[in-house]
Amino acid sequence: MTSSTPAPPANAAAPADGAGMSGGLSPVLAEVVRSGFVEGVHRGSLVVLAADGGVEFALGDPAAPVYPRSANKPMQAAAVLRAGLELSGERLALAAASHSGETFHLDLVRTMLTEFGLAEDGLQTPPDLPLDPVEAEAYLASGQVRDRVTMNCSGKHAAMIAACAANGWATDSYLDPAHPLQRLVLDVVQRTSGEPVAHVGTDGCGAPLMALSLTGLARAFRSFVVAAPGTPERAVADAMRAHPEYVAGTRRPDTWLMREVPGVLSKMGAEAVQAVALPDGRALAFKIDDGAGRALGPVLARALRMMGVEAPVLDRIAEQPLLGGGRPVGEIRAAF
Repeated sequence: MTSSTPAPPANAAAPADGAGMSGGLSPVLAEVVRSGFVEGVHRGSLVVLAADGGVEFALGDPAAPVYPRSANKPMQAAAVLRAGLELSGERLALAAASHSGETFHLDLVRTMLTEFGLAEDGLQTPPDLPLDPVEAEAYLASGQVRDRVTMNCSGKHAAMIAACAANGWATDSYLDPAHPLQRLVLDVVQRTSGEPVAHVGTDGCGAPLMALSLTGLARAFRSFVVAAPGTPERAVADAMRAHPEYVAGTRRPDTWLMREVPGVLSKMGAEAVQAVALPDGRALAFKIDDGAGRALGPVLARALRMMGVEAPVLDRIAEQPLLGGGRPVGEIRAAF
């Protein structure tokens, strides 16, 4: 259930242009509390957009460029559709995924490659273990080794290669920023975010990585949920929301949130980036400065509650216990 009236925290800024703090330390978004003692903090920036796309409130400096990392994947998936590749359902969700490496993920990546007449060695993902620790342990225990398909971005890469093959574009250079497919990705990123890309680097999977402000990232996610039916952006959003287990995995917060809060679009990125859009067009994006993924859940749950979202899943997402002697003795908690 959602409400349309957010309740900004006391230390939130709400500048008309979305600018936050400049210089100095970012505000504390999460605290590390052990045995009742605050032993550390996680700082960062956060922005919330109103239904009309305007900045509702902000913490830190959401106008500064960051690498969204895998939070860019919906835009990359939309570019694949704009390139003319026919994908839908679970396959399209997997094209926008940071999958956990569960058996159903790996099976579908291999199925997609077979369907498009492609070989696994055409993937330029670095060989890796499953992203989910439980899956990684089981994978190693079964005697398997790091593999290109197992890497969490393999669904995206399979779709990229397929789009290139369908257009007669080179498949051996599909990760080159000058490649026609990556130029199309750049166009989608800039158009949906409403701002020029600030910098282009290389992501962990080898794909071009395009820097945006957090405000631009939130705008991009908003554009996907408010896009007209039949557009590539709306198709990606609908596929991700209909098949969230393919976007992440059975033990992942993105899956839980999209499964249990109707109409929500959610995607995390490495180095503690998170973007979410609600079905009414409101959106949020944040980044933890030190890249600590353990702060994502508590901050995400707190931000959504400020936006009026009330759902039992938020308690599960926020839970991040600290252990002592194998038992809970503290937690990571939101601090705004």
